Amino acid sequence: MPHSDDLLWGAVGDISRFAALLTMAELGLADHLTQGPLGSAELAGRCGAHAPSLRRVLRELAGLGVIRSAGPDAYELTERGAPLRSDVTDSVRSSIRMLGEEGFWYAMGMLPATVRDGSSAFVKRHGHVYDYLANKPASSRLFDDYMTARAIPFTEGLANRYDFPENVTMVDVGGGKGHILATVLHANPTMRGILVDLEHVTGRAAQTLAAEGLADRSEVVTGDFFDAVPSGGDVYLLASVLHNWDDEEALRILRNIRQAMNPGGRVLLLEVALPDDEAPHLGKDIDMRMLAIFNGGTERTRKEFATLFAQAELALSDIVELGSGASLIEARPR
Repeated sequence: MPHSDDLLWGAVGDISRFAALLTMAELGLADHLTQGPLGSAELAGRCGAHAPSLRRVLRELAGLGVIRSAGPDAYELTERGAPLRSDVTDSVRSSIRMLGEEGFWYAMGMLPATVRDGSSAFVKRHGHVYDYLANKPASSRLFDDYMTARAIPFTEGLANRYDFPENVTMVDVGGGKGHILATVLHANPTMRGILVDLEHVTGRAAQTLAAEGLADRSEVVTGDFFDAVPSGGDVYLLASVLHNWDDEEALRILRNIRQAMNPGGRVLLLEVALPDDEAPHLGKDIDMRMLAIFNGGTERTRKEFATLFAQAELALSDIVELGSGASLIEARPR
């Protein structure tokens, strides 16, 4: 093999390593190994796999340190592999399965074609990602699990690190099933919440808030944030919303919020704020997925957020890094 940069050859190997982890996640190997070591033939029988093929994948997984040898042709789960279990709070199993889902895998493989003409090859083949998921219930459940796991650092950071004023109303714009709003309301007992989203989502949001005992402090509204958002809010939250849209559409959302908010109100974004320089950042990896799957969806730099806010008569006032690539971005009226 010719000498080359370790980073480049590492990237070549990454696809094989990811494929092995995807196989582990799809077959539920970590769940099968939870109770203790298993021989490869027995493990293959439990997960419905071809034993000789599985044996080769186990060899790769042992090299990654997520399993280890536990005797002749037997393996056990390691601490490093534990997050691949489906029954742990920090499980990454659904996230890996989602990234290896047929359409998403196609999208990443077709990234060169997307870059050539500036239009997502995924969208050309499958349409908008949410329409695609609506027609594939199993993939949609995976996506929901993936987004729930992805939202954990955002949600915990918002609830634990942002100082909300007393007796305010927060409007969760595009609030989905209501998990983020519920977390914030529990952490701020004097706050009231309004969740606005499309009709096919709001029923589940109302159920979530009721199950959390928050029905008396919350309201669920059906609406399209491109048309309008509920007025009279003190805090408007957009959690992983703007990155789905290009600047023109993102600006429409922000202008609707600026028009609806109370004087002295604020906008909070839970997004990825990319560095303005060339420093490595998890958000740049995520941005490749946004480029591949959406037409116009993008992660933005701090400077790009500031420019977008200014066009909506808002001013960037603070950015708090929450870890795991998550950022809490605050803007206030200019």
